[in-house]
Amino acid sequence: MKVTECFEQNKGKTLISFEVLPPLKGGSIDILFDQLDPLMEFKPPFIDVTYHREEFIYKQKDSGYFEKVAIRKRPGTVGICAAIINKYKVEAVPHLICGGFSKEETENALIDLHFLQITNVLALRGDARKFDDKFLPEKDGHEYAVDLVKQIASMNKGIYLDDDIETGMPMDFCIGVAGYPEKHFESASLKSDLKYTRKKIEAGADYIVTQMFFDNKKFFNYQEQCRKEGIEVPIVPGIKPITKKYQLNAIPRNFFVDMPDDLVRSIQKAKTEEQVIEAGIEWCVYQSQELKKAGVPCIHYYTMSDSAIVKRIVSQVM
Repeated sequence: MKVTECFEQNKGKTLISFEVLPPLKGGSIDILFDQLDPLMEFKPPFIDVTYHREEFIYKQKDSGYFEKVAIRKRPGTVGICAAIINKYKVEAVPHLICGGFSKEETENALIDLHFLQITNVLALRGDARKFDDKFLPEKDGHEYAVDLVKQIASMNKGIYLDDDIETGMPMDFCIGVAGYPEKHFESASLKSDLKYTRKKIEAGADYIVTQMFFDNKKFFNYQEQCRKEGIEVPIVPGIKPITKKYQLNAIPRNFFVDMPDDLVRSIQKAKTEEQVIEAGIEWCVYQSQELKKAGVPCIHYYTMSDSAIVKRIVSQVM
């Protein structure tokens, strides 16, 4: 079932969904299942699985010279999606990124997903590699998410890269894209950022999942501005609980979002790790309840392997 069909079938009811990370290379998929098992009582209609592009590291050789080596720390996104569908009988949404893929590799990945009967994808540009000062596309790859959306939408019509394929099998992907209530950090303003978002919708995207935020006013303003721009697709808020004090600095630095003063004071006042967790849960429950009351189609939790904490939150919301 497509994500948008889940929203349609449950109109008037706020659904719950989760995003998970693949285990580190060398780890067992049981690590992931142990994270998901406690959350399945909430009957999520879909689970997102992130994709992590390769990084470059330098390894010292016996000669003393350093060799540049490409590694992917969290492989297995597509396999994990298939395993989730098989084990839990819920939809899995693999993230598909521009970084690290040529257009042909993207096409082949979509064919694999189609053969596995995975009908949902989240199309993202992806981040710059750790030591790159800006995002660099793969040779013959996509530079922007809108171009990735266009390729997926073309394959939905049976249009492939190879011109010799005249009667290609049409795909049937439901396409999600990212939205930024506090604007993408590379955009000059929220208004200019929304123009790019609208282009992704016009290219064929079906729904939006937002970057994490901690101030619901930012989300409600974003939702309002989207509608003013003619963006009418479902908008799913993505949220995450604070669980460590250092996140007050790390999250704004890495994700370019603001922390509300009340949340900052609450976390700073905490004397122990448990008090930090309790303050983070309390804030996330407040956010979730307000979003649910506002009638959002779904609340999407970035679990970051903190499933026990997310379970406590959702238990107070549903």
